[in-house]
Amino acid sequence: MLCVVRNAVGELTAKLGFSEPDCRAVVRAVDEALTNIIRHAYLGNPEQPIDASFHRIDAPKDGQSGDALEIVLEDNGVTANPEKMCGRALEDIRPGGLGLHFIRECMDTVEFSRNNGRNQLRLVKFLHVQAPKKGA
Repeated sequence: MLCVVRNAVGELTAKLGFSEPDCRAVVRAVDEALTNIIRHAYLGNPEQPIDASFHRIDAPKDGQSGDALEIVLEDNGVTANPEKMCGRALEDIRPGGLGLHFIRECMDTVEFSRNNGRNQLRLVKFLHVQAPKKGA
């Protein structure tokens, strides 16, 4: 189902007006987050439920508010230890281990919490609308 989610997130971000690079960044972050949930919270079992919600929000940014996409992913898996949630060094060239780095690079806010016995990952990406060119 990851390919279905990737396509849906790509279409959603495009419809909201994100730039092509930002659309790809959000898709990458959500894909990495879901993969990490399957791999670490559910110990590799892809048949377990992951609840995902997507909301357009007005969020605080630099003392003002900004238009943003909020994505919340929730699972019932093994509780992650926030102290161990650190990606490996980029200089350590080998497969795997960069998912968290990509998520943090792609998103403006990344917050992990545990609520009502569930893991919750909150991702926020601000919509950067480019000003129209003069004379347009």
